[in-house]
Amino acid sequence: MERRIVHLDLDSFFVSVECLNNKFLVGKPVIIGGTSDRGVVASCSYEARKFGVHSAMPSKMAKQLCPHAIFVKGDMDLYSKYSGIVTDIIKERAPVVEKASIDEHYLDVTGMDKYIKHSMLWTHELRQLITKETGLPISYGLSINKTVSKVATNEAKPNGEKEIEEGTEKFFLSPLSIRKIPGIGEKTYSFLRNMGVEKVQTIQQMPIEIMGRVLGEAGLVLWKKANGIDNTLVEPYSEQKSMSTETTFDKDTTDIEKLRNILISMVDTLAFDLRKARKVAACVTLKIRYSDFQTYTFQARIPYTAADHILLDKVLELFKRNYSRRILIRLIGIKFSNLVSGHSQIDLFDDSEEKIKLYLAMDKIRLRYGSQAILRALSTPTPRIKH
Repeated sequence: MERRIVHLDLDSFFVSVECLNNKFLVGKPVIIGGTSDRGVVASCSYEARKFGVHSAMPSKMAKQLCPHAIFVKGDMDLYSKYSGIVTDIIKERAPVVEKASIDEHYLDVTGMDKYIKHSMLWTHELRQLITKETGLPISYGLSINKTVSKVATNEAKPNGEKEIEEGTEKFFLSPLSIRKIPGIGEKTYSFLRNMGVEKVQTIQQMPIEIMGRVLGEAGLVLWKKANGIDNTLVEPYSEQKSMSTETTFDKDTTDIEKLRNILISMVDTLAFDLRKARKVAACVTLKIRYSDFQTYTFQARIPYTAADHILLDKVLELFKRNYSRRILIRLIGIKFSNLVSGHSQIDLFDDSEEKIKLYLAMDKIRLRYGSQAILRALSTPTPRIKH
């Protein structure tokens, strides 16, 4: 049976939510993100994009490109609320749903044509319902696989829809820039451009062996995507709610420095896992179990972040405020919760270029050599994570 895969993407999601709550912003060049010169753009309206502004751009550069832009700090709680509403609408109607990020969903509607109604018509009606219920614009692409559907969505934006019929995938992709292929980063793009590769068609015409030789396994995957080949399944939606870790001591302790060092190491490791999973957290919990087995948890809300220094400050603040050093500790642990997926920024609305570069450099080392390859001077290896 022919696969039918839908990719749904809320248009300029953060900006669209802000416009719902402030009609003055409609039709204006709006930038969501760090408002200081050292901040970074988290999202921007299509009106701002016309001036060359894009996400992950330094706010200072965005201001130079679009000096009349309206900067908004951002409200992740509000965005998460609307994301949840959209997800609920989709899950009530679609047979298989994968929530790829806060504003993206994949649907497997294979068999819809035969048993219910034409999949394009069904998805069109779903899109209309989402906009009617939430007021948010949304675009979608429909094809035989996830890659082609995602590209189709991006070609349909803003607030559009596009179907790529089976057998026309290569024809659809061939005239597009290689930038349009999902998963191509700046380094791969620059490498291919230096080779003279600009359009997807050029990759389609290359033998797959050449792509494998110059880019390894990634080159083989890229060649398949360029040719409209993608057998990746739509994974049923299951949002991870928290990340946590804890350790039980062989001998109960009141050693403050030892306890602080363990907490520091826990935060370093857990924050790295947050960034690796492209998640940010909005709640920190400290767990303490005393020698008499009495267990206490202390919780604090924070702005959405995956930054070590912010998470660590809050964990140590909770520890200092709530621990009485006269009582022996048997177990200590931390948990990061209220997780939101789909954004690689470390502190969603208050990043600076310097912080981003520092964390990217540290994470690159950890990804290559292991999570314990780079540690703070006072931290020691931490136990693995429980979810």
